[in-house]
Amino acid sequence: MTSVPLMLRPFLSTVRYESSWSFQLGCSVTNVSYPFRTLARSAGSLQRQVSTLPPAVTHAVTFSLNRCMLSLTARTLASSFGLVTSIVGSGFGASCKIKAANKRTMRMSASTLSHLECSKCETVVDYRRPQNLCPKCGAPLLARYDLDAARTTFSADALKSRVTSLWRYEEVLPPAPPVTLGEGMTPLIHARRLGDELGLTKLYIKDEGQNPTNSFKARGLTVAVSMAKSLGVKAVALPTAGNAGGAAAAYAAHAGIACVIAMPKDTPSAIVLECRAFGATVHLIDGLISDCGAFIADRAPREGWFEVSTLKEPYRIEGKKTMGYELWEEFGGSLPDVIVYPTGGGVGLIGMWKAFEELDTMRLLDGGRPRMIAAQAEGCAPIVRAFKRHDTTSERWDHASTVASGLRVPKALGDFLILADIYASGGDAVAASDGELMDACRLMARLEGILAAPESGAGLAAIQKLVAAKKIGRDESIVLFSTGGGYKYLEAWQSALG
Repeated sequence: MTSVPLMLRPFLSTVRYESSWSFQLGCSVTNVSYPFRTLARSAGSLQRQVSTLPPAVTHAVTFSLNRCMLSLTARTLASSFGLVTSIVGSGFGASCKIKAANKRTMRMSASTLSHLECSKCETVVDYRRPQNLCPKCGAPLLARYDLDAARTTFSADALKSRVTSLWRYEEVLPPAPPVTLGEGMTPLIHARRLGDELGLTKLYIKDEGQNPTNSFKARGLTVAVSMAKSLGVKAVALPTAGNAGGAAAAYAAHAGIACVIAMPKDTPSAIVLECRAFGATVHLIDGLISDCGAFIADRAPREGWFEVSTLKEPYRIEGKKTMGYELWEEFGGSLPDVIVYPTGGGVGLIGMWKAFEELDTMRLLDGGRPRMIAAQAEGCAPIVRAFKRHDTTSERWDHASTVASGLRVPKALGDFLILADIYASGGDAVAASDGELMDACRLMARLEGILAAPESGAGLAAIQKLVAAKKIGRDESIVLFSTGGGYKYLEAWQSALG
């Protein structure tokens, strides 16, 4: 009999099975090393049965696998057991049904997530349950992958035939059926006119405003909500000073789960309306995002909400790191010289650096990594102040005030990660006044036709300052992340245009 490839790309890298596998009378067993010994290691009681299975089955055999974990991580030979082998299982809200007959082989390519790891104390945590912060030290948790397995199927060539959304990077994303609105794969625009104005030949704008809900926040929330739903979460909650609330509400609506949002009273009105339109429960708080965070943290345990606040769960960073993977694709396997990123909570910057580390580990990165530039507003610049002092953490910024509401984060939970990544990259941190960042927004709109959010203007203003200080060269490749569109910030734009 000949081998026939059967392509299978399941949503889950690890499937919880409550089922049975049967080998019918007369089966000819050609290989029992995978996945059955993998399963046997997880369920020791099966080890003897599996290891002693004869080459030719002379009687029907059934394995009852109650809550066993089967890893579907690499492109491996799964089978060929005579007439028909049936595998039926379910887990994390999805199902997987496989039938292989007559010497067929199954190729499986999916998430290689292996565990969660504390970003400080390196405690290992199980990803198969909803998790927030490290149970030992309270630091953010980071998703870790079996990158040796991932690189067996992950390559630039393999990506060419995959879905055109961020879920194309399935090996290095968590195992959940995607709750997706088509996020990711945003355009990388060569900003020639703006570059001419600044004396730069290779200035690019990554326009994240073309994501669902008009910002990069869609990336983090598609992954966070997907994983939350797959783990049985019924309600998500978060504080927001801007676009995260709208994205969370949209993806929760698409997933069919409840969403609770706390935001400052002076959040742009379009964002408040958007959240309510998506069916979220919105609490307007007299204060900053930190006050909103305290409100959510206090009530979540009592109300049964699962917090998806910035870095208080491990998967928003996984969605945002895909910006780094996209740049790697767009630059043909290498990366730009400089990345300028508007930084509030800093998850995008942390995530991209994590992506670059993963690409390095998989030996897929041609050349070096970029210098990471954090752009902030002068009215709330804790990362810039810490960078200038060469500190490893930031101090809370008192009386934070800026028109760029997404940058109004007095102290980021992941400040130590942001600063570590900037230092490791040889990067910088630059602040701009509200006047400077809105002038930069106007320049971007006039020269490139991009109506950007004020946060994006902080990034462009940072580039202007770095060029003036001769810290960016004329022929270096620079990517400015325009993290959101300006259509939700009409009050700021009305003020800027007079």
